[in-house]
Amino acid sequence: MKTLYLLRHAKSSWEDKACDDFDRPLNKRGRHAAKAMGDHLLACDITPAQVLCSPSKRTRETLERVQRRLPTALPVRFEQGIYLAEPTTLLRRLRRLSQSLASVMIIGHNPGLEMLARTLTCGGDEQAKGRLARKFPTCALATLTADIEGWHDLAPAGATLDAFVVASDLAQA
Repeated sequence: MKTLYLLRHAKSSWEDKACDDFDRPLNKRGRHAAKAMGDHLLACDITPAQVLCSPSKRTRETLERVQRRLPTALPVRFEQGIYLAEPTTLLRRLRRLSQSLASVMIIGHNPGLEMLARTLTCGGDEQAKGRLARKFPTCALATLTADIEGWHDLAPAGATLDAFVVASDLAQA
């Protein structure tokens, strides 16, 4: 059994119109949401064995704020290939993971993460599937499990969606 966490970066700032997309930071709402998501990971004892993170400023800041809430640092790899990646690119990357990893988190961008989650999902929690079908908002976390021995076996419609959590809901709780 393998667990995949797909975390979309928190809300970024569009204040500086001249700022390159790659360098856009989080806005105030995004910083608050990332903190709430970190609290959620802590409360649910979610500790992925590996994090693959886009190197953009907003994904790095999301990761930083999430990690601040956790008791131990997560093993992180910043990979340029995750920045604005297509779902097929993300799936190819996941298939190259070590079989020894029981879980991985990708911190990335839409539409790639949303399309990957939809591509992989064949069953699971009906409420979570309904929410995912509507939208994969900023700082949302999809948790998928696949009954596979190795990541190389991950395939479309090969996972169940166990949970779909949106940080804005956590902040209101």
